[in-house]
Amino acid sequence: MLAQQPVIILKQNVERTQGYEAQRSNIAAAKALAEAVRSTLGPRGMDKMLIDGTGDVTITNDGITILDEISVQHPGAKMVIEVSRTQDEEVGDGTTTAVILVGSLMEQAESLLNKKIHPTVICRGYRMGMQKALEILQSMASKTDAYNKDVMKKIVQTAITGKSIEDVKDKISDISVEAVMKVATKDGNKVTVSEDDVKIKKHTGGTMDDAELIMGCVIDKTRVNQEMPKRVLNAKVAIVQKELEIKKTEVKSKIKISSTEQVEAFAEQERSALKEMADAVAKTGANVLLCQKGIADAAQFYLAKAGILAIEDVPEADLKFAARSLDATIVTKAEDLKKSDLGVAEKAEQLDDADMVVITGAKNPKTVTILLRGSTYYLVDELERAVVDATRVVMDAMEDGLFVPGGGAVESELTVRLRDYAVNVGGREQIAIEAYADAFAAIPITLAENSGYNPIDKLVELKKAHAEGKKNFGLNVYTGKLVDMQKEGVIEPIRCKRQAIQSSEEAVEMLLRVDDMMVSQSGKGGKPEPME
Repeated sequence: MLAQQPVIILKQNVERTQGYEAQRSNIAAAKALAEAVRSTLGPRGMDKMLIDGTGDVTITNDGITILDEISVQHPGAKMVIEVSRTQDEEVGDGTTTAVILVGSLMEQAESLLNKKIHPTVICRGYRMGMQKALEILQSMASKTDAYNKDVMKKIVQTAITGKSIEDVKDKISDISVEAVMKVATKDGNKVTVSEDDVKIKKHTGGTMDDAELIMGCVIDKTRVNQEMPKRVLNAKVAIVQKELEIKKTEVKSKIKISSTEQVEAFAEQERSALKEMADAVAKTGANVLLCQKGIADAAQFYLAKAGILAIEDVPEADLKFAARSLDATIVTKAEDLKKSDLGVAEKAEQLDDADMVVITGAKNPKTVTILLRGSTYYLVDELERAVVDATRVVMDAMEDGLFVPGGGAVESELTVRLRDYAVNVGGREQIAIEAYADAFAAIPITLAENSGYNPIDKLVELKKAHAEGKKNFGLNVYTGKLVDMQKEGVIEPIRCKRQAIQSSEEAVEMLLRVDDMMVSQSGKGGKPEPME
């Protein structure tokens, strides 16, 4: 107020939330998202059915898929989803865990704010707790050889147990481990794997058990001419970017033809040019052609006559993937092809039950393809999500060479050890660190709830076991007993836990420091709509 007159600074369509109300709003949003996904955690977690605006249905228990599909308006909730998205991009697994941790940390912060503890003190305590948690996590890690298939299969099975594809988890584990190990590169003691070197293709039809690992590539196209062979053994693959067609001139021009002989000569010249293109491919000894652009009818005829299986309009990404897989060179024009540019594979075949060509049997491929099948579109989609998680956790474990026990063992150990650490810190930060420690209990509590056990009883048992030094003990969700998770083979890459701990704390710290939210509404004037 200035001289009893209000001074308007913000536009009429800006909604402002200040002080504790802003923090309470962010806390409520984080808790709501955590509640939305927590029932999906663990081997006995449930699935969610999501229907978008167009009526498309998604059935999944994958955290990031659920959060990406739901429409979120609240800015604080969008930050929580970003935590899950970062977890998925950086690690590939643990998205649900990260969101549950954010919700639990915000819930603990709410009780501290109610006790008049300043957000800055809470953030400082949380930051100290996170640094100590990462030290404890590192002390729990066990080393493994990057090419230890038994350990890698256990890591994969931990990641995919509880998904809809559990019936074929043994086969998926074998395929995922084999695929990643084929494309991994070792430089001294350092192992690196590129996510782009493992491509996943899916096809509706058949059963999940028909999934296969292809040492080569799969092109989602069919041969351009029915006269071409459907199956080529000892495939020699040529990869061409430009079309096998007569291009139209780029300038406007007219050709005056006054006789049938001229028409015939014109057509003959066009056929001759196309035949030269086809002959240039055949002369190199190629029997399979992948072309990024189109192939004219006449060129198709000559290619078929030469016994070449040709595919047109191949996407550039697939073309580059095929070149890496088959050790071929992409050339611009067919006339530039040389024998040394060809890729070699055992077989190229068009599948009878699918519109795709499979090129398999490449020697020392730098890329591999996993072909998935399933009876329904929804099942194949969920199978794909599971295989993505499976391949990513193998990559993480191979690159780091470290794994930690699953089944809530890490979170239970952090709850106990961080409380011991808090006592030595003292001050108000001690209360914040204790709250940070208690937040980790949300994971074993959720696992127990989702498995039908009393969460309080199981949490007390876990705390007692970890206080006695049984740091690898977690909850067996099938029997309800506490067991050594490492001996049970329930293990995860350390990267999954590290990323979840870091990103959840940083997101919570950022949200707690907000004491003023100004949201511009889309409407022009009038009363702003309340944030949902």
